[in-house]
Amino acid sequence: MKPITARNILITLLLFLGMSALGGASLLIISPSGKLIGDLPLSILEHSPFTNFLIPGIILFFVLGLSPCIIAIALIKKPKSKLAEIFNLFNDMYWAWSFSIYVAFALIIWIQVETIFVQTVGWLQSFYIVYAIPIIILAILPQVRAIYKK
Repeated sequence: MKPITARNILITLLLFLGMSALGGASLLIISPSGKLIGDLPLSILEHSPFTNFLIPGIILFFVLGLSPCIIAIALIKKPKSKLAEIFNLFNDMYWAWSFSIYVAFALIIWIQVETIFVQTVGWLQSFYIVYAIPIIILAILPQVRAIYKK
């Protein structure tokens, strides 16, 4: 696979993740009762610390909504960020490359915690757990790493 093609697929996956999370999170924030998302019952939060979907919606909005969109844009434009570099565990790599891996693991953690709280696994949770894998694989491809090597 050509480096630019692999990079573009990675960016597309991040943008899809971000946009879908922004959509779902917005509905949870607007209607914390869950009524806007197919009448999502509050009873599924029984084993969670939440009484409604507002806080999960806010977390989803920022962590899996805005973050992947910002990372995708940063992978294209390559802006410098001293703040992001503080959290870059891969010192030889561009910060947004590192953060693309972080967001994939954040997705896995989000789904795992969600399934613990909700105590069930639906097709959407299964889809997004599997969705994280190609993000990680694409990011660690040698041709993508070469693009973002410092």
